[in-house]
Amino acid sequence: MAKADTTKKTLRVTQIGSPIARRHDQRETLIGLGLNKRHRTRELEDTPSVRGMIRKVHHLVRVEGE
Repeated sequence: MAKADTTKKTLRVTQIGSPIARRHDQRETLIGLGLNKRHRTRELEDTPSVRGMIRKVHHLVRVEGE
């Protein structure tokens, strides 16, 4: 039997912008991504839901590993 590929693709997301003076839902999205201060970085799974969250705050984050 062949083993299933267990390596999951990840994205490295870094917050580069401040949520001050942004809409409340954008601030909540950053918190949902695990980001709450500038220059914080998180390794997140590459899933459609994470991609949608990144798209919502694309102007506040930098994404590596695409």
